[in-house]
Amino acid sequence: MAGGAGGTGGGIETASLLWAVIMSAFAGFGGILFGYDTGTIGGVIAMDNWLENFGKFDISLIDNGNNGWFIPTNDKSLVVSILSAGTFFGALFAFPMGDRVGRKWGLVAACAIFSLGVGLQLDTRWATFIVGRVIAGIGVGLVSTLVPMYQSECSPKSIRGLIVGLYQLAITIGALLAAIVLNSTKNRQNHSSWRIPIAVQFVWAAVLAGGMICLPESPRYLLLKNKQVEARRALGRLMTLPYDSPEVEAEALEISTALAVELKADAASYADCFRNTENRNGWRTWTGILMQGWQQLTGINFIFYYGTTFFMQAGIKNAFIIQIIADVVNTVMTIVGVQLIDRVGRRRLLLIGAFGMCMSEFIVAIVGVTVGTPHMTAAGNAVNITAQRVLIAFTCIYIAFFATSWGPVIWVLTGEIFPLGIRAKGMSLSVASNWLWNFGIGYATPYLVDKTTFGVNGVKAANLGVKVFFIWGGTCVGCLVFTYFFIPETKGLSLEQIDLLYRESSIIGSNEYRKKIIAENETFVNHSTYADAKDKVAHDIGVDHDEKASA
Repeated sequence: MAGGAGGTGGGIETASLLWAVIMSAFAGFGGILFGYDTGTIGGVIAMDNWLENFGKFDISLIDNGNNGWFIPTNDKSLVVSILSAGTFFGALFAFPMGDRVGRKWGLVAACAIFSLGVGLQLDTRWATFIVGRVIAGIGVGLVSTLVPMYQSECSPKSIRGLIVGLYQLAITIGALLAAIVLNSTKNRQNHSSWRIPIAVQFVWAAVLAGGMICLPESPRYLLLKNKQVEARRALGRLMTLPYDSPEVEAEALEISTALAVELKADAASYADCFRNTENRNGWRTWTGILMQGWQQLTGINFIFYYGTTFFMQAGIKNAFIIQIIADVVNTVMTIVGVQLIDRVGRRRLLLIGAFGMCMSEFIVAIVGVTVGTPHMTAAGNAVNITAQRVLIAFTCIYIAFFATSWGPVIWVLTGEIFPLGIRAKGMSLSVASNWLWNFGIGYATPYLVDKTTFGVNGVKAANLGVKVFFIWGGTCVGCLVFTYFFIPETKGLSLEQIDLLYRESSIIGSNEYRKKIIAENETFVNHSTYADAKDKVAHDIGVDHDEKASA
């Protein structure tokens, strides 16, 4: 993006940085919807009243405070992972919602869908509860695509990583709030023990919808739809300048020029998302799809979906408190991480994070299988306290590395690597990949971790326990390799300059070319290769303005 006709590359800069942050970061509140639900379900399925209402009874399980009620592995897998099935389709629906209704009103509609799903989960019938989770998932899927899209298109390039990273911070805050609410209601012996944590989600949806109604539509979306006047008014609000100022005109020209160059090489169908023409759309789309999948394969949601029950099985007392500690670490380190994105860079943070997670997970696995597993003695169930402390410590270190890197950075990259013409489609495919892997991992994990049960309700399982961390450690090696070969460095570039980066540079050499773009203030407007597109756009905009004035 240019800050002027000469192409300064200034992007959507504003005279009031605070106002820009408030407007574009508020949408990040949508992360609370996902984070809170993720954190809630793991605790809800461990509550006595919920188990008595939805679970099964086995008299042989009555021992050491266990009242005999339990949820079979297949039902546990279903109730936890079915939200991700809904979010998968919600993410795919985000393209028509975001490109036809708009980024802003698409988010408002997503909140209404989410609220319907939450209401159904307050019912005491299993089928209704499951349907409610699917519908809530559709709402979360829409939000998870439209929020980073809106933030990326509306935030100043100098702090875009920070602002989009706030979406991940909101996810962690949501998970922390869920842990606190669950801890305060877990001892209730009636339906309110699990209904209160679920019903709190109405508040998050109302706040997000109410706030979005007050915010402007994305100016890039408006220019995509050729709504020139509305786009300039939105840009004016974001830049805190008059809508007819030279700065706003120059910014609109840069965005429109980049769009014209892009559409000259490609159309904007789903098939075009996978074609490798000058725009390298295919490379970008597969990068988005794969990096969202690798984020899930780090194993992070194992901790937040099944952390409470896993810590219980490991013999750790006060598992609910340990879960709160894990959520606090996640939240605090995400605050640190979002401030590093625009300083350290996307690519470098991902490399550091993948290495740190890999080491931490292998340590958890090795300690767990050697000295960390509870075992029976003559005096009862023996637990190695030192080993447990090591498990907890390195689990928190693992969470810290994720929170400073693969948590927020992936959402930032998803929002900025796609050109405007296919951004909604590309992001919907990428985020759908996240939820597909989320569903698969959420559904399979109990079968990997739990013990085989017998009897009428018996289910065969792998009983890996803490050994599952060997799998997560191995996938983090994959994250490291993928980052090196697939993810460019985009720090400090406008969205349109990132288009130039993909057109003119290789992935491994992206950081050097990024420095060249910044040093030479390179944009579509001042790039000689795209002069014809600039002149045509300027002419079309002028004609359009004349027609509107005469009308």
